[in-house]
Amino acid sequence: MGEDKIAIIGGSGDLGFGLALRWALAGVPVIVGSRDEGKAEEAVRRIYETLKAHAPERAEGFAVKGLANGPAAAEASVAVLAVPISAQVDILKSIRGSLQGAILVDATVPLAVALGGKPTRMLRLWQGSAAAQARELVPAATPVLAAFHNVSAGALQDLSVTPECDVLVCGDEDVPKQTLFRLINLIPGLRPIDAGTLEMSAIVEGITAVLISVNRRYRVHHSGIRITGLEHKA
Repeated sequence: MGEDKIAIIGGSGDLGFGLALRWALAGVPVIVGSRDEGKAEEAVRRIYETLKAHAPERAEGFAVKGLANGPAAAEASVAVLAVPISAQVDILKSIRGSLQGAILVDATVPLAVALGGKPTRMLRLWQGSAAAQARELVPAATPVLAAFHNVSAGALQDLSVTPECDVLVCGDEDVPKQTLFRLINLIPGLRPIDAGTLEMSAIVEGITAVLISVNRRYRVHHSGIRITGLEHKA
């Protein structure tokens, strides 16, 4: 685990904060990134408060810090982009020079709500998916994976909850996938599933809109997905 350092770009948002919290609890060094370094530092303060309340015996053992997005990405071996679709392009353009040697994990979902539309409606992107759009915006040498679209941010943030959910991972390179699988397995309740090439991200991103609809219909907040028939692969 010593070589892993995760930057959460958009770490002050709901999903980013939840992932930062869970990985920090697992003992992984985490950098919270934000366009506003002050917001990143405030998120770090909240993370430390939450972790200390949950595991006071480990109060001195967590490694979390806050930086602006560019410096955060530059220090990371894995950079997770957890921002609204309305911010994805500008943020990727601002950090692409800082991604040398890092894996980019895009968790962006092109929901229309980011532009004032319905939360259950998907935007149509020219590239086919937000992850494919990210692929075009970062250096060719930077591996791009798509993941975490279907995990409840609320469940991640509530440390009394085990977020029972499969994480569908899309990407064109196996070695980066194995790195991410190892990190996903550090979060209790999550199980990484290889969902195929980056092209499949268009379908995976769309599942988020389905889960939002399910949450509304059944008045729940933490619905997720499980792929059956793979118990022996968990």
